[in-house]
Amino acid sequence: MTSRQHPVERAAGPRFGVNYTPSQGWFHHWLDYDPGAVRADLDGIAELGLDHIRVFPLWPYFQPNRSLIRPRAVEDLVDLVDAAAERGLDVNVDGLQGHLSSFDFLPAWTRTWHRRNLFTDPDVIEGQAAYLRTLAAALADRPTFLGMTLGNEINQFSGDPHPDPDRITPGEAEEWLRRMLAACAEGAPGRLHLHAAYDAAWYLDGHPFTPGHAARLGAATAVHSWVFNGTAQRYGTDSVAVAQHAAYLVELSKAWADDPHRPVWLQEVGAPAPHVPPERAAEFTRTTVAAALDCPDLWGITWWCSHDVSRDLADFPELEYGLGLLTSDRTVKPAGRALADAVAEARARPVPAAPRTTALVVDGDPARRSACAPGGPVFEAFMRLAAAGARPTTVLAERATDPDHLAARGITELVTADALGPRRTPTG
Repeated sequence: MTSRQHPVERAAGPRFGVNYTPSQGWFHHWLDYDPGAVRADLDGIAELGLDHIRVFPLWPYFQPNRSLIRPRAVEDLVDLVDAAAERGLDVNVDGLQGHLSSFDFLPAWTRTWHRRNLFTDPDVIEGQAAYLRTLAAALADRPTFLGMTLGNEINQFSGDPHPDPDRITPGEAEEWLRRMLAACAEGAPGRLHLHAAYDAAWYLDGHPFTPGHAARLGAATAVHSWVFNGTAQRYGTDSVAVAQHAAYLVELSKAWADDPHRPVWLQEVGAPAPHVPPERAAEFTRTTVAAALDCPDLWGITWWCSHDVSRDLADFPELEYGLGLLTSDRTVKPAGRALADAVAEARARPVPAAPRTTALVVDGDPARRSACAPGGPVFEAFMRLAAAGARPTTVLAERATDPDHLAARGITELVTADALGPRRTPTG
């Protein structure tokens, strides 16, 4: 394994990585882990010039019983991290999978005859904490281990539209998040431990995981940007809204952050067909990366995903099969080449993002967060400003009169959605 500076402190400027989707067997590869196949996949990722990967142990494969965390599975994870280090790649590990590509992966000790709430049952919580702590501790001595993400969009288990949600309150969600983050820190102190939610946290009124949770708990804020959420359908593939959606989520998150320079990680973003046609995927990649790099305090961009899902595997939603930067036979696709070129250019000519001086004022009430969703007045005001050449950000109404907060962020102009007049977001 290479000897390098601690990854949290290693790089000046944004990091560039990819969510690792194994080319053989998808995430089911953990059932019959093949070190050679993994290394071949990682070779292709490294050749794109990326510096990190995010990896996904499947929770029921690693902890099939509440008191059994399989040593062999943990050893395979450590091997993957070591293989990545040999190729210059740091690794973030997602713990509670949880939910991936439309499939739920929950251990049998939480379902059916053993049905217990994932977020409030004391035994389940202790089992989850033990699992996260074990994975973190196994990697704590690896200098290329970035840290843990609690799980992939695990907030989707807590409410609609999940068909069988574990209902909780925002207070219970916060208590659970703090307990899980503490478990990660117990296993690997000082690493970049965080949690990640799909965009219901930012857009859906009444959702128990809130913008405040996302922007205040953990070492960084994670945002996941997917334009199939109504953005592409409403505004069109060639719209400003599609090109700016990832940057919008980065800047929206800053309204709720207590730290005016809290790092924001664009942890998932991809080009889903048909919302982004395959022939437009490379251009979407270029414009999305350029827009995100224009956001101050961006920790990094981690594309979804490394490799296409093989057509040998059944029952995935159609858009999931073609999201890779490489095909399932490890051939680089146009989007992969576009990302590699963007990364090379960003590193050759690093230009720190200037402060965004114009801020949209946002209501901080989680019961009104739908105003920020596609079609909402805040969303459309942001996109109209961007279309006019502005570089908007957001600020909570309660902080709009705080001169110290505004100065710390470089904000010199405040705008309300209502003041911008009729909602006519450009669609082309």
